[in-house]
Amino acid sequence: MAYQLTTYDDLKVGQTACLQKTISEEDLALFIQITGDKNPLHVEDAFAKQTFFGQKIAHGMLSASLFSTLVGMHLPGIGAIYKSQVLEFLRPVYIGDTLKAYFEILAVDPKAEEIEIKSWIENQDGEKVIAGKTVASLLRGFIK
Repeated sequence: MAYQLTTYDDLKVGQTACLQKTISEEDLALFIQITGDKNPLHVEDAFAKQTFFGQKIAHGMLSASLFSTLVGMHLPGIGAIYKSQVLEFLRPVYIGDTLKAYFEILAVDPKAEEIEIKSWIENQDGEKVIAGKTVASLLRGFIK
């Protein structure tokens, strides 16, 4: 399959991308299967109801994983390499919440091979649940 790789010339400061995902019980189950994180806050209704959250919450890293999709598929896109991610978890994400993950390019430095990106996620009420900063790069060469 032929892919169109993103180049530094394709990227501009202020460029944005957005991805939407509703978090389901199945998403939690699959995330638990992959990671083994069975914290009762995520898997046991009775336990979670006793906390200040009042119900089960999604794993923070499940929500933050939307950033990975943005990096590899949207902005920068095909050929992007994830270099770093800073995360601040601001609010819980509940099962059934619809999240929108956003990227906005802050800087593009082809010499340093870095793209600096403001990253954040909002819930269906427009409340910011995660804030962060992403740094990505692009593939230098491509083997056919």
